[in-house]
Amino acid sequence: MQWRWRASSAGRRHMRCRSAGFTLLEMLVVLVIAGLLVAVVALAPNRNRRTDLAEEAQRLATLLESAGDEAQIRSVPIAWQPVDGGYRFYQRAGDGSWRPMADELLGPHRWATDVTGVSIRYTGSGDPIQRVVLGNESIDVPVTITLYSGAVRLLVVSSGIGNFAVSRP
Repeated sequence: MQWRWRASSAGRRHMRCRSAGFTLLEMLVVLVIAGLLVAVVALAPNRNRRTDLAEEAQRLATLLESAGDEAQIRSVPIAWQPVDGGYRFYQRAGDGSWRPMADELLGPHRWATDVTGVSIRYTGSGDPIQRVVLGNESIDVPVTITLYSGAVRLLVVSSGIGNFAVSRP
C-alpha cells in the first residue's frame, strides 16, 4: 500500500490509502476489448459451401483425368465409384472382377467437405449408373457426376476424350 498526505479544501490534512489493483474504468476497458474480440470471432466469415464444393469437384476432376491416363498406361480399365463418405478407384482384374486400388494417388479418399449426395449419369441420358469406367481407350462415353452439398450442386462433366471440367448446373 502507498500512503499519501493530501491537503483538503479546509486546510486539514488527511491520509488516503491507495490500494494496488484495477480501477472501474480499467476493468470496463478490458471488458469492452474482450467483447470486441468475441464479436469478431463469432462474426468471422465462414467458408462458403459453394467454394468448398467447387474445390472438391476440381480435385475429383483432376483425379479422374489421372485415373484415365493410368488406365491407358496400364491398358487396364479403372473405375471410380462413390462410397459412404468418400470414393474409391477400382482396377479390373484378369478374371473380370473389380479390385480396389491401394496406391497413394488412386487409393480410397474421403470427401474434404460436406458432400451430401452424388449422382452419376451418362451425359444426355437420365439413367443413373453406379460407377464411372475409364477404359484403356482414349475415347470413352461422356458422363456427368453431380455433387451435392445441401442445396448447392456442381457438375463434373467428362468430354469423352479424357478431360473433366467443373460446371454449374
